Amino acid sequence: MHARRIPAVVAALSLLCAGAVVAAPTPVEVASGIPHEALFAVDFDGATGYAVGAGGEILASTDGGATWTREETPTRLSMLGVSVRGDRAIAVGQMGAVLVRGGDGRWTEVQSGTEERLFGVDVNGDGVALAVGAFGALLRSTDGGRTWASSAPAWPGTFKDTAGRLGDFFEPSMYAVQLADDGRAWVVGELGLALRSEDGGVSWTVGHAGESSVDGVDPTLFGLDMRADGVGFAVGQEGYILKTTDDGASWTAIERPTHANLLDVSATGDGTVLATGMRDMLLSTDHGNNWERVRGADIATGWYSGVAHAQDRNAPLAVGNAARILRVEM
Repeated sequence: MHARRIPAVVAALSLLCAGAVVAAPTPVEVASGIPHEALFAVDFDGATGYAVGAGGEILASTDGGATWTREETPTRLSMLGVSVRGDRAIAVGQMGAVLVRGGDGRWTEVQSGTEERLFGVDVNGDGVALAVGAFGALLRSTDGGRTWASSAPAWPGTFKDTAGRLGDFFEPSMYAVQLADDGRAWVVGELGLALRSEDGGVSWTVGHAGESSVDGVDPTLFGLDMRADGVGFAVGQEGYILKTTDDGASWTAIERPTHANLLDVSATGDGTVLATGMRDMLLSTDHGNNWERVRGADIATGWYSGVAHAQDRNAPLAVGNAARILRVEM
């Protein structure tokens, strides 16, 4: 194992507003790899965090993302999603791969029961876990990710299909999932799909679903973050952003602040929302009502597909191309 300890090298930005200089959000590079490396997802529980990426790479931090150490893994398959809660951590990825981190600090590969690509995972304090992926893959575990079973709903009738594009056997890919300790759960995916569960993913209701028409299909949602107060955000293709204020029972599209593909989102109770994506990164400080572009580092030319807030909740971390990790200082 070796540690990545790369000094911050991004200068502070500022903007002029009403004649006063106001500090702009500043992306600070805290780690990076080589051009062909990539990190796809990141998650934190307090100061402990994991970032996962191409070739089975997993990086760990125990200081809120200030420094990162590479961990040994039993696979070269790319890991696309990760979740940590207490001493439990689960990573998911290509070919249905699932890795579980034990108390001894070692990652072990377990059988998921599917060979579909898995994009997202979340585990709660009781050891219940949900994983989502391609072609309708929605898996549930009750033992911290060591065994899995399908928990996908029946898909026929979920979407409007006036153009007949989807067919009778369409199973949407799902890209992000979140699971609370009280059993509430949310999933987002293709055609603006947003599902909600109140029983830990045993059963599901549709909070939002798009449609297929002669003009095409509605945008896909790639990222999701729900706050404890029932306010949440989902982001996706072409700057598509949905917001809920009723715990995911219903969702409303907000005015798009960009046409870039947005890949993940992280929100805090004080109204801060950070959305990351392809050659763009957006920040709102008023619960998604207004947005400003985060500038600096390689944001305008690169991509960042994962974002999470660590222990201080003030400086979210984004991961992406070239295995870069940015801390966005407010």
